[in-house]
Amino acid sequence: MTRYAVGDIQGCLDPLLQLLETVSFDPSCDQLIAVGDLINRGPKSLETLRFCKNLGDSFTTVLGNHDLHLLAIAHGVRSPTPKDSLNEILAAPDSDELLNWLQQQSLLLSTGDYTLVHAGIPPIWDLMKAQSLAAEVSAVLRSNKSAEYFQHMYGNQPLQWSDDLRGPARWRVITNYLTRMRFCTVDGILELESKDAIAAPEPYRPWFDFENRKTRQNKIIFGHWAALEGRDCGPNLFALDTGCVWGGPMRLMNLESQTYTEQF
Repeated sequence: MTRYAVGDIQGCLDPLLQLLETVSFDPSCDQLIAVGDLINRGPKSLETLRFCKNLGDSFTTVLGNHDLHLLAIAHGVRSPTPKDSLNEILAAPDSDELLNWLQQQSLLLSTGDYTLVHAGIPPIWDLMKAQSLAAEVSAVLRSNKSAEYFQHMYGNQPLQWSDDLRGPARWRVITNYLTRMRFCTVDGILELESKDAIAAPEPYRPWFDFENRKTRQNKIIFGHWAALEGRDCGPNLFALDTGCVWGGPMRLMNLESQTYTEQF
């Protein structure tokens, strides 16, 4: 079995299919893991969801902010924006089946020595803490509290983790760390306004750029940050969002060999 991780697909199904053909992906024995944002902005969001779901046990994904946005729209909390390309999914005859499947996915996954997350893990959390808090939110998404979760999901506050947080505020900051974060302080204070830049004003830095980051010894695969263009972010870090939906390539990583294959 070969395990592959793929960067943000965002409805760009054709490059994904070409990548899988290039590496001779075999769903009967190989596994494909996505770093989230399966859909939105690209041309084939509905087809992408169907393809990934139909891979069955050979596919899994973490949830990205675009995936959660789709689910919030489906729950009636938001309406699609002019930039969204989600109406085809919402109107599909198998929409409920696809959305229910998507809502069962996790915010963080571990496979062997690797941890996959959409945006990142704040420097103040060790891996065990991140796994526990991600599982907490995933459990809410799979429960009868999911409607309450989506009603309160949007927003930047609180900007910093506290063990004393409870309810929607707790769920929101966990979600923001794992699915939206790019910059923060050494104490985990989020800066969520800068989206495209790769530098932020002091004291903010990329979440992975702190010497005392508690997951420094863990192998972390992440997406979300197209402006990084997949650059080397340091030891044990694997940035897979190379901006396919913006004209860049799509990146596939062989987890056994730590090699990349890219496709425009």
